[in-house]
Amino acid sequence: MENASSRPQRRVRPLRAAQTVLSIAILLATLFTALPSRGLVAGNFYERLSIILTPHSAESEPLISQPQLRIGIVAGHSGNDSGAVCFDGNNNITLTEADLNLKIAAMVQEKLTQQGYQVDLLREYDTRLNGYRALAIVSIHNDSCEYINDQATGFKVAAALNTNDLNRANRLTACLVDRYRRVTEMNFHAGSITGDMREYHSFREIDPSTVAAIIETGFLNLDREILTKQTDRIAEGVVEGILCFTHNENIEPTPVPNMTP
Repeated sequence: MENASSRPQRRVRPLRAAQTVLSIAILLATLFTALPSRGLVAGNFYERLSIILTPHSAESEPLISQPQLRIGIVAGHSGNDSGAVCFDGNNNITLTEADLNLKIAAMVQEKLTQQGYQVDLLREYDTRLNGYRALAIVSIHNDSCEYINDQATGFKVAAALNTNDLNRANRLTACLVDRYRRVTEMNFHAGSITGDMREYHSFREIDPSTVAAIIETGFLNLDREILTKQTDRIAEGVVEGILCFTHNENIEPTPVPNMTP
């Protein structure tokens, strides 16, 4: 084994050292301006950040390329029950809410993953929801297959009430409303948002530092065509809402129609 004292000492050039310090300062300023508070980031993010900022020899491989922010997507009713069930004239099942929720959620997961996020696709009553920590979690659902009236069309969004930061939860909701409406051109059906949505059971299971919202992407009766034939567009609306939140983008005030089912 080579004696450490016999190794040639590597001299550090002052200019190069100054450039390194400046680069680290710029990186830190960028990260901590763009990212939310520690409580809203995946538990080991700051540990991974310290790894990134630790000098490595030229011969060693970096442990990670870049930190990923975690997003949770819940496919409502998946793995538990069918949710709303649509029948044809012969009383045969033609569509279940659980199947459609899972299809949309899987598309959302794929699109967000392509954007560089670490995305967990979660089922109803998923054991991973207990104490779940992430930048945000969104639960995807749909409304009834039954005809209610001609106004029972559009989407609904509600924020979790049991959160440490209700302002950020409301911002996530506002982003989902704004971007989903733009992408799908569907109406925001605020009049039928219920207490069950705001107190959705998963919101009581996750870590209170995780910002959460639930979206019902449409009514399975009057909105069935866009939900089933333009599912990718539906998923894109959800993705754009989440990206609006994570990128801290501007939101224009959304007119709230006065209608009830």
